[in-house]
Amino acid sequence: MKNKISVQGKEISIFSKKQEDYISLTDIAKYRNKDAPVDVVKNWMRTKSTIELLGLWEKLNNPDFKQVEFDLFKNEAGANYFVLSPKKWIETTNAIGVISKSGRYGGTFAHKDIAFEFASWVSVEFKLYFIKEFQRLKEEENRTKSLEWNLQRTLSKINYRIHTDAIKEKLIPPELTKQQIGFVYANEADVLNVALFGRTAKEWRNENPTKKGNIRDYANIEQLVILTNMESINAVLIRRELSQSDRLINLNDIAKTQMKSLMANPTMRELKS
Repeated sequence: MKNKISVQGKEISIFSKKQEDYISLTDIAKYRNKDAPVDVVKNWMRTKSTIELLGLWEKLNNPDFKQVEFDLFKNEAGANYFVLSPKKWIETTNAIGVISKSGRYGGTFAHKDIAFEFASWVSVEFKLYFIKEFQRLKEEENRTKSLEWNLQRTLSKINYRIHTDAIKEKLIPPELTKQQIGFVYANEADVLNVALFGRTAKEWRNENPTKKGNIRDYANIEQLVILTNMESINAVLIRRELSQSDRLINLNDIAKTQMKSLMANPTMRELKS
């Protein structure tokens, strides 16, 4: 997911990769030199303190980081002859904290941990304003994701009425007690739980004794979308008088097919990023 925030009149590009935020150092550098931001980034990367920072971040987050090559840069950093570009740093050390993009919307991006340090080097005042705007952006994203999740959870609850109506109409004889009726509803709810989550509500509670709520409260958005669909489908299958075992097999196949489709859907990936 790509975003932009405005900080003291400067637009800063941000993109997400594997649920981590990467921020444009090129855009931040324009605060100091709008005509040659690349030079600002290179000058920052020449210093020994920057090389140590980049190396430490990689050691903590990148198991494939090339330590020997890093040590060579570290020994030379700060010398008058030492010059280091982001691309050379990435290619030589196999770094992942800094990303170099080509093209019209390219530039040098860095993980937010690194970008905040760069912003501080550029201007402490700018960094403080930048952090404030970045936090506002993340709060807005979290609110949006929460609304999406709650909407899907609400739709699932509404759809559940369709499901229970079918159960009441086809599976509950008029002579059952309230307790027996409750068992039928719970049993059919577990058909969906097993088809989607691979376990009953009771099995989930036994596996998670410290968690509050139920198995569906911990579903991700893909699972909630599928659950909403499955409630309608199961209602149709009940009215067609398919046996519970046959319905379970059908619903499990549907769950797997829909999950595969949703995981490949770019819109769903954007919601999660």
